[in-house]
Amino acid sequence: MNKKQLIVVLGLGAYAVTPLIPILISLVSIVIGLFVFFRPDLIIEMQKKFYEKINWRIEPISMQKEIRNTKIMGAFLVIAAIITIIYSLMNTA
Repeated sequence: MNKKQLIVVLGLGAYAVTPLIPILISLVSIVIGLFVFFRPDLIIEMQKKFYEKINWRIEPISMQKEIRNTKIMGAFLVIAAIITIIYSLMNTA
């Protein structure tokens, strides 16, 4: 079943399904990415608590490097999400 057949089966228009899902996921990704970028210390603590729950203990060797790398990951997530939104909007026409 191709995309056009799926849209017909679901009874939805192409504009209702195709660009909306990637855009919504991208908007959520932007929010998460900004949170990771601006609060890397909290993200690291959340990760440490998660690993403790599954019986692992992790500690970064250099907290300064870990914060820098976490901020880079947040920025990358925001950039990737913005590119996805642009791509989705350009391909809907």
